Amino acid sequence: MEFLKEFLHAILNLNEVLPDWCKEYGIWIYAILFLIIFCETGLVVTPFLPGDSLLFAVGAVAASTGEINVYYVVILLIIAGILGDGLNYHLGSWLGHRVRNGNRFIKKDHLDRTHAFYEKYGPKTIVLARFVPIVRTFAPFVAGMGSMSYAKFFTYNVIGAVLWVVTMTFSGYLLGQLPFVKKNFEVIVLGIIFVSVLPVVFELVKAKLESKKQVSDAAE
Repeated sequence: MEFLKEFLHAILNLNEVLPDWCKEYGIWIYAILFLIIFCETGLVVTPFLPGDSLLFAVGAVAASTGEINVYYVVILLIIAGILGDGLNYHLGSWLGHRVRNGNRFIKKDHLDRTHAFYEKYGPKTIVLARFVPIVRTFAPFVAGMGSMSYAKFFTYNVIGAVLWVVTMTFSGYLLGQLPFVKKNFEVIVLGIIFVSVLPVVFELVKAKLESKKQVSDAAE
């Protein structure tokens, strides 16, 4: 329980935690950030790791302290995102048939959300899902489970990684030093998460309404 409290505190206060990490780990901070993004995008068992909020905080810290080179870290985290999704795709093609109904490590609900996203957006899901927590982690896994060729997946994977990392990191770099943002960083992080999950909520509500309508029409 104590670990969970510390973890949540770290996520909501990344603007304070990251400078401490920079001082403590020096150049190894780049490896730590790479590993977090790689695991968040590459392992279906770690969708809880920070993604959007971490990138935003990295940009803000790079602008305020200069201890992180924003250009180096952007390139590094784009690579982490591409490699992470690539690993996830191959895990999906290898293990997908065994976890179609979920298991103790992979929730069926998360798979269902991602399938609903695919039904709506098709291959573009790989790009759009980059901006949606949880779906971001499961999208490449579901792509590997399905019939999407790796060549097509790789193209969308690269586009999505570049757009996601550049947009979120430079948003933090440009906005992170505004007094309002600095004073209300926790609220900003929660706002980023809230806005990110709205598409998933919308799709789930829409799917339920359509399902009820189909049942009603069939009953008539």
